[in-house]
Amino acid sequence: MDLNTLFGYEGKTVVVSGAYSGMGRAAAKLLSELGAEVYTICRRNGRHSELDFPVAGEFYADFGVKEDIDKLAEELPARIDALFLCHGIALNSDGSNTLDVQKVNFLGHKYLLEKVIDKVVDSGSVSIIGSAGGFDWETSFENCMEVIEAETYEDALEWYEAHPAEIASGYVFSKQCLNTYVRAMCHEPMYIDRKIRLNLIAPGNTDTGLKEDFGAGTSPSGNVEEGLEIIESLFLDSWDGYWASPEQMGWPLAAIGSKMFNYMSGQIIYLDYGVSATWQVDSL
Repeated sequence: MDLNTLFGYEGKTVVVSGAYSGMGRAAAKLLSELGAEVYTICRRNGRHSELDFPVAGEFYADFGVKEDIDKLAEELPARIDALFLCHGIALNSDGSNTLDVQKVNFLGHKYLLEKVIDKVVDSGSVSIIGSAGGFDWETSFENCMEVIEAETYEDALEWYEAHPAEIASGYVFSKQCLNTYVRAMCHEPMYIDRKIRLNLIAPGNTDTGLKEDFGAGTSPSGNVEEGLEIIESLFLDSWDGYWASPEQMGWPLAAIGSKMFNYMSGQIIYLDYGVSATWQVDSL
């Protein structure tokens, strides 16, 4: 069996958000090389020239803006074989963008999926990039479920506004919501009735365009280098580790959305060289 047949993307329609940098770009490029017709979603117009692989079409949306998602949902292809949600933003050092982080990193995912799931084919796949930062999501389960179960976009916004302490962690809470969503929703009718698989990778420290944003957001003074030193001391020093490349995350993401993994759903896959495993063992 050749590689393209094994993956099963030949001639398939796939949609990738965050395809212009980092992990999303790595996944989109591999998908293209495997024969998929790749459609991309970006916040800025006319970026196709920045890609070194062909795309079948481009769409533009800010996942923090409801109206953008409404428009995007209408414009996306009528048939989607695999949907990859790879976008995300970091929290500012002063926490001033906490609500934006919730909207871009989680609520936009939830809202788009509710609007376009009918376009995803039977036995298709939805694959999401979360983060090891969403570890210990179980401790926030009740709060996450309240956001997930919000009937409307506006109801979710009202929940955020009424719970400033709960969303104060910003990035962490948004990724905990993603983890909870994948676990809680994989057997909901919108997915299981049509055997649409729902999975997530939880990357560890990865050298992407957000690296400096994470550094600035981690430092009390907003100093990038100071923040990166703090991050490395927390997540890398204990195992003499290193930052992953975007491909080390994007390639596994493309794999789990493929037919090779067609019996896997509801899974959170930590790609952090075992760091989360040590956290779990230590807690036990």
